[in-house]
Parts: sequence; C-alpha cells; structure tokens
Amino acid sequence: MPRALGQIDARKAEAVLDAAVQVFSERGLSAPLEAVAAAAGVSKQTIYNQYGCKADLIGALVERRSDQLTSVLTETGLRGRPREALEAFARALLGVYTPGDRSAAWLMRLVVQHAVERPELAQRVYEAGPRASRRRLSAFLEAESEAGRLAIDDPAEAADLFLGMVLGVVQLAALFGVPTELDAARAQRRAHACADRFLKAYAR
Repeated sequence: MPRALGQIDARKAEAVLDAAVQVFSERGLSAPLEAVAAAAGVSKQTIYNQYGCKADLIGALVERRSDQLTSVLTETGLRGRPREALEAFARALLGVYTPGDRSAAWLMRLVVQHAVERPELAQRVYEAGPRASRRRLSAFLEAESEAGRLAIDDPAEAADLFLGMVLGVVQLAALFGVPTELDAARAQRRAHACADRFLKAYAR
C-alpha cells in the first residue's frame, strides 16, 4: 500500500511525478521504475515507499492532473459565478488537447492501449481522473443549485452532460492519436459556447 503524501519531502514527491511524465511519455508504460527513480534523483525504494507500485504512481499522475483541472471550480474569485467557473473549467479541460499540452492525452491513450492486460491500471486511472473530475463537478453543480443560482435535480447527470458536451469528439480524436486542430482560440470559443448552452438549460 502506498504511504500518505507527506512521508517524503513534497518537492521530492513532485520530482518523482515530473520524472514519471518524462519517462513514460518517452518509453511507454513498460518503462521500469528504476528509470523514473534515476530521472528524479531518488532511489527506487523511495518510489515504492511513496506510491506502492507503478499503477499507483500512474494513478497519482492522473490525480494531480485532475486536481489541477478542477481547482477552478473552487477558486474564491469565481464563487457565486457559475457561468465564469464553468467556462474556465471547460477551457482547462480543452487545454489538455491543444498542441501546447499533451501531458494528459498521451497518458490516457497509453492506458487505453494496455486496458485489456492491465485492468487494474485502467481502473486506477479512471477513478483518479474521469470519475474524480465528474464527482467534483457534480458537487459544484449541487452547491450552486442549493445556493439558488442553478436549477438541477440530478447534479451527477448534469455533470455527465457538461463533460460530454465539452470534450466530445475532441477527446475521442486524441485517444486515437488523430490531430484535433484545436488551438487556443477554438478552445476558448468552444468553452464559452458550452457554458452558455448549459446555463440556458439549468440557470434558475
């Protein structure tokens, strides 16, 4: 079992995750943990102590990314402004699939490729990434409904609808390795349109 975060230096933990991104993106998920340890400047035992196994290390990568993407939903400056928060969240999601940021797309594609022989890895990544993001969005929508700014009977279903509307074929193309032609300007327009259409359906 992996130890709780904080049992090794936080900077060292981040160095391990950054090294894992570098190594796995270059060599695939079959790359040994020794390579990650060498890139991070730590021992392999340090990685085992912190993360337990490769699946949990990859899960931690996805969890960190999910935390970054959903953090906008709890930003103090956007509190009580669901339109702006949803648009910012949509921009963050789409940013994963723009040419400047492939850090999540390639990892998801690798996990999909290995899902049959590594179902435990696929499950770990799904829980840490898509399911966690959906749960946080659902909690945000529920809170906005309770505050009277939105009218949503089923926040989980509404979260599914919003995520599907934002990502749609963009995510599917990325998983197939097909160029999406999604630049920053297109991502901005899509994020604005999705937030606008969602609020037309659910704004009180």
